[in-house]
Amino acid sequence: MKNLLLKLFSPILTPLENSEGDYQYAPSHRTVLKIMGILFLIVAGVTLYFSLKIDQMAGLFPMVLFGGIGLICLGVAYLGSDKAVAKIWRNRN
Repeated sequence: MKNLLLKLFSPILTPLENSEGDYQYAPSHRTVLKIMGILFLIVAGVTLYFSLKIDQMAGLFPMVLFGGIGLICLGVAYLGSDKAVAKIWRNRN
């Protein structure tokens, strides 16, 4: 399963992991990235719920946007190396 997810997230992970330069990694960066991903997915779920409840399909755009950001955050947090996590935060020396 992890290999499949790595293939799906490779367009995002490859540039982050192959970038040049030093990086500063702290375990809290990964934790915050996980929390942000969960929060974005919650916002996407709430947006979908209210969009369907009031029958307005225009609310699907923010749902896709927040859901995509949440999935990217969780994908990098769980599948990415320490360098990928640091680079998504733009931590450079």
